[in-house]
Amino acid sequence: MKFNPAVLALSVGAFGIGVTEFAPMGLLPVIAHDLGVSIPTAGLLISAYALGVVIGAPLMTLTTGRVPRRTLLIVLAGIFTAGNLLAAVSTGYAMLMVARILTSLNHGAFFGVGSIVAASLVPADRRAGAVAAMFMGLTIANVVGVPLATWAGEHLGWRASFWGIAALGVATMAALRLTLPRLPAPAGSDARAELRVLARGPVLGALGLTVVGASAMFTVFTYITPILREATHASLGFVTAMLVTYGVGLTVGNWLGGRFADRSVDRTLIVTLASLAVILVAFAVFMPLKVPAAILIFLWGIASFALVPPLQIRVMHAAADAPNLASAMNIGAFNLGNAIGAALGGGVIAAGLGFPAVALAGAGSAALGLVAVIVSVRLQLRTRPAALGRPCPKNAAFAETIVVDQT
Repeated sequence: MKFNPAVLALSVGAFGIGVTEFAPMGLLPVIAHDLGVSIPTAGLLISAYALGVVIGAPLMTLTTGRVPRRTLLIVLAGIFTAGNLLAAVSTGYAMLMVARILTSLNHGAFFGVGSIVAASLVPADRRAGAVAAMFMGLTIANVVGVPLATWAGEHLGWRASFWGIAALGVATMAALRLTLPRLPAPAGSDARAELRVLARGPVLGALGLTVVGASAMFTVFTYITPILREATHASLGFVTAMLVTYGVGLTVGNWLGGRFADRSVDRTLIVTLASLAVILVAFAVFMPLKVPAAILIFLWGIASFALVPPLQIRVMHAAADAPNLASAMNIGAFNLGNAIGAALGGGVIAAGLGFPAVALAGAGSAALGLVAVIVSVRLQLRTRPAALGRPCPKNAAFAETIVVDQT
């Protein structure tokens, strides 16, 4: 894809959101010690953020439907900045909890509206690539931003990390203002229409598929550190290297997912989910061996995030005439899948089935998603025999949801 400053600005915002979402996982011991709470109590800061994403996505989307898109995205980046500034000056646990919840309110709406805006800025056959380019910021956050924030928290104090993230928020606001054209609110924007779209079978199916796909990823990733330490008998250095390797895989997978989803969303999902299931089965077998495990972790990262662009595009297509709420809810669905996957993996461990069974559980989730896509495609073929492999016929309707004013 050709360089697009506006999409790059959206990617900067995605980078900041990725850092603020995941960095506290590495800062929990420091935060807990400084605020005088237990690590499980500090862990509630992460759970509260996820809950805020699920609640904030529909709330922010439904109440801002008539706000011009550029203005809305800048306001959302402002909420992000304010939340992180509040976290940076927090003097106690309760204040930090409020800051985390405030920060989370922008998450779903920013990615949801941002995805639609990114897709509207490029030709029809490059929309998935534009969405992938925006989400590239999120994947790079896992490779660069999160380790850097963790290092800063360890050496400069956890508040320094939030000061740095707040600076990213300011940069995002400036970049959006300078690069985005004026983007009026979608014509005829109606909260009731957005809600009605959520009742459609294809939209609910697309959201459900996101939940299943995310759960396949987080069933295993949530417990990757204990898996590597206990099953692979790896050193802390090896674990860190594997987290970076996984992050690189996420970045590659995001790019590939966007590239191939522009050719066929359904085919990309089928190949990716099948690959993810096979990789996780292989990981269950080879996790005691460092070299095979390292290779599989990289491939697993690719397969995990190659799902994201086609899943987002699938929801946007299914809700083409009113995509804002559905697109934002898809981000909430991803977070719901995160929670379900973590619970599933934890249940397997609590049952004493061993770490290989955790990988098999993740493979089972991927296989469930694969079956769902295949059934969906076959239903489409009954009414549209050439549906598989062709561009979605709703592209035209989707293109009309946003009118870009270049003046």
